[in-house]
Amino acid sequence: VMSVTGSYDPARTTAGRLPGEVARLEAQASLTFTEELRLLRALGLGDACARAGARPVLVEVGAGTGALARRLARALPGVTVLAVDADTELLGHLPAAGSPRPVGGDARALPLATGSASAVVFRYVLQHVADPVPVLREARRVLRPGGRVGAVDVDGGLWGLAQPADPRLAAVHTKAASRQHRAGGDRLIGRKLSALLRAAGFAEVTVRPFAVTSDERPLADFAPHLGPGCLVPLVEQGTLSL
Repeated sequence: VMSVTGSYDPARTTAGRLPGEVARLEAQASLTFTEELRLLRALGLGDACARAGARPVLVEVGAGTGALARRLARALPGVTVLAVDADTELLGHLPAAGSPRPVGGDARALPLATGSASAVVFRYVLQHVADPVPVLREARRVLRPGGRVGAVDVDGGLWGLAQPADPRLAAVHTKAASRQHRAGGDRLIGRKLSALLRAAGFAEVTVRPFAVTSDERPLADFAPHLGPGCLVPLVEQGTLSL
C-alpha cells in the first residue's frame, strides 16, 4: 500500500483475503522473477550496485511481503536490500534483521538519505499510485550518481493473453481495469512508463517488454493471477455479475 489514495487493497484482492494475497504475491514472484532479474541486470541494475563500492544498497519501494526483496537479496550477495512499504502488516512477513531489511515508509517521502541508494526497484506498484511522478522523483532523490531505477509493471492491453482468445475475457479485464482507474490506479501504465520517468527527471530511459508463457511453466502456475479467485472480489463489489 503506497498511500491511502492508492488502488491496492491487499485484503480484497483475492477470494482468500489477506492470506490469499500473501500466497498470490509469492506465486507471482516465483513465476516471473527469473525473467525480471535477467532484464534488470541487462539494464544495469547489477552494475550500479557493483560501482557503489563496499556498501551497495538496493531499495524496493512497495515491497509488501518481501517476495521480490528476498529473491533479490539471494541473487545479489553483498548488496543490502531494503524492503520499503507503508503497510507494516505486510512487512511483518519479513524477518526484522538481515537482508532484506523491512523499512516502514511512504513512497512520496522515503525515510532514506539523499544519494544513499545504488538502485531502486518498483514492481507492480506504480499502477496503483494516483500520481506516479512525485514517487519517481523521490526515488531519484535517494539515488547515488550513476544509480538505476527499475520499474516493472503491467499493461492491460498485453496482459493475460490466452489462446484460443475469448472476447468475453477481454470484457472482464476491461471492467476490472475501469474499477482500478476509479480507485486511482492505471492498468495501462506500462505504455506510459517512459514518459513518466522522463517527467520525473530521468534522462536515460529504456523500455523492455517481457513475457512468461505456459510453454515454459505449467498452466496451474498462472491460476493465482488469472483464475476465478481474482474475480470474486469484483463480483462482491458489483463490478462484475456472476
